[in-house]
Amino acid sequence: MTLAAVQQRMRERLTRSGPDDHHATQTPGYRIYRNHYRAQLVHCLETSYPMLSGWLGPDEFLQAAIQYIDDHPPHAWTLDAYGATFQSTLQDRYPHNPDIHELAWIEWSLSESFVAMDAPTSSPGLLGELDWEAVRLRLAPSVRLCKATTNAMALWHAWHGAAALPESEMLATAGGLIIWREDFMCRLKQIDAIEHAALLLLHDDSRFAGLCAALVEHLGETPGVRRAGELLAGWLHMGIVHCEC
Repeated sequence: MTLAAVQQRMRERLTRSGPDDHHATQTPGYRIYRNHYRAQLVHCLETSYPMLSGWLGPDEFLQAAIQYIDDHPPHAWTLDAYGATFQSTLQDRYPHNPDIHELAWIEWSLSESFVAMDAPTSSPGLLGELDWEAVRLRLAPSVRLCKATTNAMALWHAWHGAAALPESEMLATAGGLIIWREDFMCRLKQIDAIEHAALLLLHDDSRFAGLCAALVEHLGETPGVRRAGELLAGWLHMGIVHCEC
């Protein structure tokens, strides 16, 4: 048997949960190794999702982590990336708890945003000098967007500020959440559905004219153009969008 085959066989035995009738897997040394391997992955998820761990409770979080570990062996060169798809397990395990999904998104996106590439900034004062036929609006690499249906942001801020957590509840009107990095600080903000849709539009159409057209169609000509200008000025001030000519 080649070394590669031995390594692959060892990996399969480590990542496979449940009883294994192979004699080698019943040895104390192997069981210790596998338990240590799985404990490291549980610790990795607890580190990536500290608030979610507290929100679910240690026992429930452990069961969710075990399910994820069973289905998702590490695939990247660093364990920092291990929890990237944990939300898929949470959605499968808690299909009717959007607060859990949104809290997990907040925690993971904050960590992703912090290590994202830097981006150039554009001053709002330059708006009058731009060629609006040629300019393109680019989202900063640190920007992360998610639909918001619950008060997950209020829950996260309460936990981060060591305050009493409010009850989880659905929002009266769905909106969006945006995370971005400003210098060395990550920011989290709740936005309305129109701004969320406008930012998503920039992924497919970076033209300011395209943004205006979409808002005019939704709000009418004068309100739509005014809202487009207000949004762009705000995005430039926040540093989440920059202009390219």
